[in-house]
Amino acid sequence: MDSNEQQSWYRQLNKPEWAPDEKLFGQVWSIIYPLIIAANIYVLVLLYQGKISWLIALPFWLNLFFNVIFTPIQFGLRNNILASVDIMLVLATCIWAMIVIWPHSRIIFALFVPYVLWVGFATVLQIVITAKN
Repeated sequence: MDSNEQQSWYRQLNKPEWAPDEKLFGQVWSIIYPLIIAANIYVLVLLYQGKISWLIALPFWLNLFFNVIFTPIQFGLRNNILASVDIMLVLATCIWAMIVIWPHSRIIFALFVPYVLWVGFATVLQIVITAKN
């Protein structure tokens, strides 16, 4: 399925009045993805240096996995229920990652603040869209 088909399907969904314009999603993610990448690189450095264990790194890896599979679930499978479950896992692993990294790196924690705020908003939006459709 090409991008136009995906956009057409998404546009046809019943969304709340407060749903942002689709273009905003790309703009926000273009800021957040570099923050996620920087945080994960720093996590790998700390892991390699022995300053954190793999258990501290685990929620970051799970978060990446759940983040990556969201788009194929939402737009490939067109499955709002599964996408809602997935985005809740993105949010949960983001919060988990922030909690476990706090004692080790305030920088990584700070890099995840915009991410957790956006994903929190996106989670509510996804759940509302799922309920309306």
